[in-house]
Amino acid sequence: MLSMILIAIFLITATTEDCLKCKCKSESGCKPVGCDMDVESLSSDYYQIKLDYYKDCGTPGRKKGESVTKAWKRCANNYSCSTKCVKAYYNRYKGLCPSSQGACQKMARLHNGGSSGCKIMATVGYWKGVKKCCTCK
Repeated sequence: MLSMILIAIFLITATTEDCLKCKCKSESGCKPVGCDMDVESLSSDYYQIKLDYYKDCGTPGRKKGESVTKAWKRCANNYSCSTKCVKAYYNRYKGLCPSSQGACQKMARLHNGGSSGCKIMATVGYWKGVKKCCTCK
C-alpha cells in the first residue's frame, strides 16, 4: 500500500514539473527575458509574471523592507523563486476550477487567465500550447 502511495506522489510531482517546464518554455523559452508590456501591464521573465500575480502568489523571496515591485522583478528573474510563485498561485486558486480538468490544465489556464482562467474560453489556446509540449492533463 505504501509503495502505491509513493508511486502516485512521484507521478504527480513528475507531471507537475513537466507542466511547469512547458509553461516556462511557452512564456519565455525558459529564459530570463526581462519585462515586456502584455495586456496593459508589465510581465516579467521566465513565466511572464505580472506584479498583481506576484502579490497573489504571496510575494515569495521578498526581503524585509524591500518594495513589492523590486521583489517581484528579482523573483521573476530567478527560476526557483518564480516557479515557487507559480505553484503558490495554482494552489491558491485551483479549487475554483472544475474537477474534470487535470492539474496541468488548471495550472496553465489559471496562470494565463487569472483566478477565473479555468472557466474562460480565452485560456483554451494557451492550454493547448502547453499540452502539446507535455504528457500532462
